[in-house]
Amino acid sequence: MPRLFRKFSRTADGDTAGDTGLGLAICKGIVEAHGGRIRAESDGPGLGARFTFTLPEVPDAEPARRPARSRGDAPSAGTVLVVDDDPLTPRSVRDALSAAGFRPVATADPDEALLLMAEHRPCLALLDLMLPERDGVELMGDLLAVSRIPVIFLSAYGRDEVVARVLEQGATDYIVKPFSPTELVARVRAALRRSGEPERPEPAEPFVLGDLTIDYERRRVMLSGNPVELTPTEYDLLAVLATEAGRVVTHDRLLRRVWSPGKPGNLRVLRTHLMRLRHKLGEDGENPRYVLAEPRVGYWMPEGDAGEGG
Repeated sequence: MPRLFRKFSRTADGDTAGDTGLGLAICKGIVEAHGGRIRAESDGPGLGARFTFTLPEVPDAEPARRPARSRGDAPSAGTVLVVDDDPLTPRSVRDALSAAGFRPVATADPDEALLLMAEHRPCLALLDLMLPERDGVELMGDLLAVSRIPVIFLSAYGRDEVVARVLEQGATDYIVKPFSPTELVARVRAALRRSGEPERPEPAEPFVLGDLTIDYERRRVMLSGNPVELTPTEYDLLAVLATEAGRVVTHDRLLRRVWSPGKPGNLRVLRTHLMRLRHKLGEDGENPRYVLAEPRVGYWMPEGDAGEGG
């Protein structure tokens, strides 16, 4: 009973006749897409089953379609780009997002998606994994090259290896069809909260710690008066740690701040860049002065020298 509404759930003995297939999973998706609930009950083996679903009541006096939002209405929660060639998905997604205060812009054409991206500047994109004449992951890379926005995939393919591959290549989240409007809106809002995490702006004054000076405006690093040649990634890592001086910056936060969604980093890449950065700063691994490690948590820098750099 607990597995009835799951896709391709098989009985304990492996009998293919007991495979639940897709039918009930699709029913669940349709009912929940309309704001309802579905359940199954049985008095025991051989006694049959009862399937019951509920739908919210719509008063006769309520208009069939929502009026268009006027200029005097509450502001939109943001524009969401929807790219899906399934004829049913864009409509249900538009309804769910509109009810939650978002402004959905939908298309089934991947090429048009890039035009809509430039025209509407969405805060998030919802993409189908399989698109006509184009792979959804490839489209994600093109979108992220234009703007670093969260990307959530909507797909009927729920295999773990598929989900893992898409997330590793830069997606923020992955939602398996069918899904409920409540789940969709919750995941969109969660993705926007994570991407909108406030960051400390780089100060106008240089950061000074002992012999180390970081000139934010010129993106220059000096050590004992001599320039330190850093790669852009190494500089970004150092700048993030310096603006958060005195606080531990977690591995996850460093990865989000330095690596773009289209080219995500990982813990091994982070440690490799930190090792090279420390080497260029002349750090002693046993007794570092500038970049310190908090085991299994992240890295941090001591607060800068008071009254310096002005």
